[in-house]
Amino acid sequence: MIYHSILVLLDEGPQCAARSQAAMRLAKALDCHLEGVAPVGLIGLPVPVSAQGTATPPDFTAQEKTTPLDQAQQTAERFRNECRAVGVKSFEAVIDKSDKASSLVRHAHCNDLTILTKADPDAPDHRLTQNLVEHIVLHSARPTLILPYAGRFDTIGSIGTNVLVAWNDSREAARALSDALPLLRLAKHVQVVIWNEEGVNDNEALRLRFDALHRWLMRHGVSADVDVETTDMGIVGSMLARAADLKTDLIVMGAYSHRPSNAHMLGGTTRGLLAAITVPVLMSH
Repeated sequence: MIYHSILVLLDEGPQCAARSQAAMRLAKALDCHLEGVAPVGLIGLPVPVSAQGTATPPDFTAQEKTTPLDQAQQTAERFRNECRAVGVKSFEAVIDKSDKASSLVRHAHCNDLTILTKADPDAPDHRLTQNLVEHIVLHSARPTLILPYAGRFDTIGSIGTNVLVAWNDSREAARALSDALPLLRLAKHVQVVIWNEEGVNDNEALRLRFDALHRWLMRHGVSADVDVETTDMGIVGSMLARAADLKTDLIVMGAYSHRPSNAHMLGGTTRGLLAAITVPVLMSH
């Protein structure tokens, strides 16, 4: 797996600058093409309804004097100028007249990685942004790198990153691990962990599976530690605790949906981690 192109969302949100800078650093580190997409339409998902029964769309009063197309053009030009300034070799900024959801899914399918930012819980459009991120994770055929809503993420794309991989031998976990290989090769330390909520002791069959996983990673140029952790505090809490202990710069995990009747929704553990992350997380569905 090699990233030849990276997609990043360009918008008027306060996290756009940090997200774009992280994408530029990663594109330079991997010597790949960087595409910024500035959708003109709104998010394109159902507007959440408040407890009082009124819709809560984003507040655009500060942007009334410019049209969405004007804003997209300004954002795209700013992105081009910043790419030139930091020395990104290959880049483009695309203005897409469709809504964010359909635009990002469509453009993601022609790139190797999509970079988004998690929703700021204090922002007026929090629910809309949260729905957008979940929609892209579930419907994109490519991995999604979700950044926290605050921070600089200087370690993204740098040699010396500490990466934590959540493993449960599922299709989604295997997909995420494979999709993350370009980032894992840059890392200083990679730890693959399986969390055991039932308290079942490690067994020989599990150890053999981990040995096979370790050999597969080695064949792809990644040296990793593999560990089993028994926990009674829940997967999300244990994962975040381990990430803090390791001073983790990146979490890699599969994204899980509900059963077929609600396949368009993220599963509880995936949504819980996404809501709680304070470091970037790469997810694949």
